[in-house]
Amino acid sequence: MTIRILITDDHLVVRQGLRMFLSEDTGIEVVGEAGDGAEAVRLAHELKPDIVLMDMLMPVMDGIAATAKIRSELPDTEVIAITSVLEDDAVVGAVKAGAIGYLLKDAEPDELRTAIKAAAAGQVHLTPKAAARLMREVRAPDNPQSLTEREIDVLRLLAGGKANKEIAAALTIGEQTVKTHVSNILMKLGVQSRTQAALHAAQIGLAPLKTE
Repeated sequence: MTIRILITDDHLVVRQGLRMFLSEDTGIEVVGEAGDGAEAVRLAHELKPDIVLMDMLMPVMDGIAATAKIRSELPDTEVIAITSVLEDDAVVGAVKAGAIGYLLKDAEPDELRTAIKAAAAGQVHLTPKAAARLMREVRAPDNPQSLTEREIDVLRLLAGGKANKEIAAALTIGEQTVKTHVSNILMKLGVQSRTQAALHAAQIGLAPLKTE
């Protein structure tokens, strides 16, 4: 299945570079480009991409605000934050807004494609440093709705870095059923991303957080 990508960055040369890198992979299709956060939100509604690559610093609407809007309005679209400098505040802000992951703009093409495929598969990937900071800063509500036993099983595997397909195989259920469980988990925990759900699982001792 082809992964459909929307590239968002206010610099044309960055968008062109990302498009060039991604065009080398037949499993990835760039379906659009946006030059600011507001345009990203509009195009995300129009194009329904699987993944939005979102620059954090942009005019009109910044990447954090655009990420939050896309994740709340289009829950099936994942967002990967892309930044020039890996600042803790930017990472925390992006994850709080609902980004499943983040990348530096100078990432190698293979790293970019790997991150996209991981996000599309529902995998949570964090560096140890970022995970430590996020564990302190990103929290689920104090009184989330209780999860069912099956939802707890799914959350435990998700926090362990498993992809939807791997979770489905481990629990002997369909991949679409996994996606439904994940949607229910996010709603009950009051969070916008799998990364936030995984952090919550680690915070309550349900599962150790998988880090790179």
